[in-house]
Amino acid sequence: MTETIGLVLGMSLLAAAGVLLRHRYWPNDDDCEPREDVAEYIAMMVGVLYALLLGLSLVSVWESRSSAEEHVQIEAGAAHEIYQLADSLPAAEALRLRDSVTRYVRHTMRVELPALAEGHPPAQEGWHLLRNVRSANQVSPDAKPIEQATAQEVLAQLLVLDDARRGREADARDGLSPVLWFGLLSGGLLTIAFMFMFGIQRSASHVVMVMGLTGLITLTVLLIYQLDQPFEGPMAVDSSAFARYFPGT
Repeated sequence: MTETIGLVLGMSLLAAAGVLLRHRYWPNDDDCEPREDVAEYIAMMVGVLYALLLGLSLVSVWESRSSAEEHVQIEAGAAHEIYQLADSLPAAEALRLRDSVTRYVRHTMRVELPALAEGHPPAQEGWHLLRNVRSANQVSPDAKPIEQATAQEVLAQLLVLDDARRGREADARDGLSPVLWFGLLSGGLLTIAFMFMFGIQRSASHVVMVMGLTGLITLTVLLIYQLDQPFEGPMAVDSSAFARYFPGT
């Protein structure tokens, strides 16, 4: 991040030095392009590049949020499938498996997801409970073929649940690149600053356009920030997927 900011500032200073040298040793004459045209062109290019940056950032965080929501839904669905598969096991094994799944789901709904909503990383207890589910998936050597097949299907669902949980934790850790955040903030300030300098003559129109552009940029950056935190804020991924399969847990 520091190297990126330094590189951007260095290139900007190099460009400024080039402009100063040009005006110092090759001053403008009557055949040069008018300054207003150059200023409008630069302002237009800044606006276009910033719009591309906004679009790139918005797509990135939207995909991240969709990934987090999908992982939670898959995790809840796999847990529900394991719970239902217990019907094909003997009573003692079924009770043990269902109890371990219920404890895992309860911990996820009441502890982990609320912790993620507050910005805290998930603890290791969830993995311990998941190992308990795996340990509960045991059948006796003389089990019936249907019971052995059920144990294999439970194992397959455990792999799905494990992958979904790892994906959920990765979604909570990952976020928009600091380089993109630097570009979003500095580009927004630069775009708004150009609105104060170039191309607007009527004061009323100037005020309306600056207000509209500033509000739109602020709204978009705030939307990107909310989507960049998939388990936090008003647009957060919550425990509704688990509550649908395990009501009252």
